[in-house]
Amino acid sequence: MEEMEEELKCPVCGSFYREPIILPCSHNLCQACARNILVQTPESESPQSRRASGSGVSDYDYLDLDKMSLYSEADSGYGSYGGFASAPTTPCQKSPNGVRVFPPAMPPPATHLSPALAPVPRNSCITCPQCHRSLILDDRGLRGFPKNRVLEGVIDRYQQSKAAALKCQLCEKAPKEATVMCEQCDVFYCDPCRLRCHPPRGPLAKHRLVPPAQGRVSRRLSPRKVSTCTDHELENHSMYCVQCKMPVCYQCLEEGKHSSHEVKALGAMWKLHKSQLSQALNGLSDRAKEAKEFLVQLRNMVQQIQNSVEFEACLVAQCDALIDALNRRKAQLLARVNKEHEHKLKVVRDQISHCTVKLRQTTGLMEYCLEVIKENDPSGFLQISDALIRRVHLTEDQWGKGTLTPRMTTDFDLSLDNSPLLQSIHQLDFVQVKASSPVPATPILQLEECCTHNNSATLSWKQPPLSTVPAEGYILELDDGSGGQFREVYVGKETMCTVDGLHFNSTYNARVKAFNKTGVSPYSKTLVLQTSEVAWFAFDPGSAHSDIIFSNDNLTVTCSSYDDRVVLGKTGFSKGVHYWELTIDRYDNHPDPAFGVARMDVMKDVMLGKDDKAWAMYVDNNRSWFMHNNSHTNRTEGGITKGATIGVLLDLNRKTLTFFINDEQQGPIAFDNVEGLFFPAVSLNRNVQVTLHTGLPVPDFYSSRASIA
Repeated sequence: MEEMEEELKCPVCGSFYREPIILPCSHNLCQACARNILVQTPESESPQSRRASGSGVSDYDYLDLDKMSLYSEADSGYGSYGGFASAPTTPCQKSPNGVRVFPPAMPPPATHLSPALAPVPRNSCITCPQCHRSLILDDRGLRGFPKNRVLEGVIDRYQQSKAAALKCQLCEKAPKEATVMCEQCDVFYCDPCRLRCHPPRGPLAKHRLVPPAQGRVSRRLSPRKVSTCTDHELENHSMYCVQCKMPVCYQCLEEGKHSSHEVKALGAMWKLHKSQLSQALNGLSDRAKEAKEFLVQLRNMVQQIQNSVEFEACLVAQCDALIDALNRRKAQLLARVNKEHEHKLKVVRDQISHCTVKLRQTTGLMEYCLEVIKENDPSGFLQISDALIRRVHLTEDQWGKGTLTPRMTTDFDLSLDNSPLLQSIHQLDFVQVKASSPVPATPILQLEECCTHNNSATLSWKQPPLSTVPAEGYILELDDGSGGQFREVYVGKETMCTVDGLHFNSTYNARVKAFNKTGVSPYSKTLVLQTSEVAWFAFDPGSAHSDIIFSNDNLTVTCSSYDDRVVLGKTGFSKGVHYWELTIDRYDNHPDPAFGVARMDVMKDVMLGKDDKAWAMYVDNNRSWFMHNNSHTNRTEGGITKGATIGVLLDLNRKTLTFFINDEQQGPIAFDNVEGLFFPAVSLNRNVQVTLHTGLPVPDFYSSRASIA
């Protein structure tokens, strides 16, 4: 409702209307403000002189706007009555609403009557401050204008809805918030002023105190009465004159003022005009809606212009990004130099240490041999001489060719080639995207928002900051995970896409391009994505039978039925080697649950393996069978109990499915030549509860067996 507040304010005083009257031009004025802007006209232009001259002009005829102009041609702020020599030129003034109003030519006479009853100057004229149309008043003065009771009611409801805080009228300095209003005194009081100035005793005890909001409304409602006739103030309006377009009373009809006019019931015309106003509002509502859409368009243009104003900031950011990238590369290259430096030092130091040890050993042997040569006992010398000679020759051989040659040079074999980068820097320039080539700019992949999870990849991209050509959509392409051809995986307006159903433990290349009506942009840089080596998943409530009961974040399942019901895992496999386990949490009355893999459209209300969409092993407390398409094979001794672990190994590289119980293979390879998309699957009844364990590596014994094969 706040948007209509200006409609509720007088164009003269700028405050909410008080006792508003309706001018013939349909604009409103406060009754007091209307009296303030009255102007006395020359005698020759009075209604009496007009009627005496025989002119058939109505009491409400407007003066010629050329004769009564409130504005000069240059809108200087001054107005005059053109054509009247006796009319002095009087400056205009602006109301608080910004509307120029013509001030009174003379101060109103002092009177104790209300504005409605006080006499107006003879030959007075009033000019509407909004449309500037002028009117000479008749003998009735301002009483000749009807009061706008509807506008008063709207203002009352508006002010009551706002319920703004009212201030005490008797506080001397900073007024406090009023707590009550006395209807008889017509004064708002705070609590201290009420106790001091309006004690509840004596003659004031009979005064009625009301809340401030209610008092404000009652203050406005007190002078209001049922709408009465302007000519017969004691009569209420009961009919409506179609020609005069005004409500009339029965006395007006008896006097014959509207004898030749079409007169209709007031209630019927009230409903008819309400309907007409509603229909007129529909058209205005459409224009308002168009205006709102137009404003949105203009605000978008402002945003685009502001973005272009940020051109310098974007340029600085791009250059800073290049500098940051160069600094990061500089750090990487320095790390390589340091690594090479440390490697050379280590090799030389190791050679120094090794040579020092051998030299010490050789020197010790030489000194020992010199002491042996000094020995004078021939027999003793000959006992050790042969062995000593061999040791000397052996030690000499150890100092053979290459032993005293440095294993490392002092030169660094690294040479930085910066010529391509320097050339690119010199070629750095703005891309002119003109109407001659209005193809969108190449999208930029936002690396910080691109990620993989299990066998899904999420990619995000954006248009370059300095791009001025809008894109109508984007095309995202991925290869097949094996270095094959690219294929389209998304076409649309969004700048983020998640691709599901990829192969596990695979490397994908992704790229994106933009398009509009003119053509397609170049591809973005290629992004390399690596999917998970192992799968993390839970059971899928969306595809399970309604009797399945989930818990533990959908990792634990049981059933509410005695019949077997099927539940699938959330993740499908089409490539790679995958292993998961299921722990038997509850096992009562020797049921035979089934474990394995299945297609998405497997039957959910029978044991797993009953149709051709599932490959399973069902097991009881003593033995197990493999089952597919209701065919039972390979009965194997060994069953399950509470606490047992079932392992399922799906090797899509070798196209086999193998089962394990408590880390021991159960029977031979269950199925071979399995190809396609498979989901982990379990069937069980109310006697069984199992918990799923995922993200497990392939068992070591199977990996070693596969490498041997």
